[in-house]
Amino acid sequence: MRAGRRSAFLMWLPALGALASCGIPTTGVVEAGGPASGVAPTLRVYFVADGALRGVDRSIAGPVDPESAVRVLLKGPTRAEQAAGLYTVLPPVASMMSRVTVTSHDGGVSIRLSAGPGDSDDLAAAQLICTTVAAERVTDPGADPQPVTVTGPDGLDIRGTGTQCPGSPGA
Repeated sequence: MRAGRRSAFLMWLPALGALASCGIPTTGVVEAGGPASGVAPTLRVYFVADGALRGVDRSIAGPVDPESAVRVLLKGPTRAEQAAGLYTVLPPVASMMSRVTVTSHDGGVSIRLSAGPGDSDDLAAAQLICTTVAAERVTDPGADPQPVTVTGPDGLDIRGTGTQCPGSPGA
């Protein structure tokens, strides 16, 4: 009796295999864009709306560090952000990147401007400080951000730790 069951089972085995394949042919490699690269980091960049700072999130291609964050900030708001009332008090990237030096060191981050934004120095410095601190939070989420010092062309230093930034811990 046992041998009969075994032979019946063995006869059904090829039929089960045919049913499992469902008739879907195999495919080769399908070219559908570049290789998977993971999730792009998100950086909060600070612009101005109605005379106050407002943060917006940006996806960044590449590593996030204070210098790359300042570069993103200097590109200014997108058209959609401009339509929503966001602007910057910093000059456009074309006139500023050669005039901005970003240096990270043990005591924090220093940003030196060889040309200033004009009559909104405090607000411009706040844009730079908050965006830089946001980059530090992406780089090392558990650590307290290092202080950021913005030095204008007149030699005046404005220092901050991001506690005054909207949406920041401690704000």
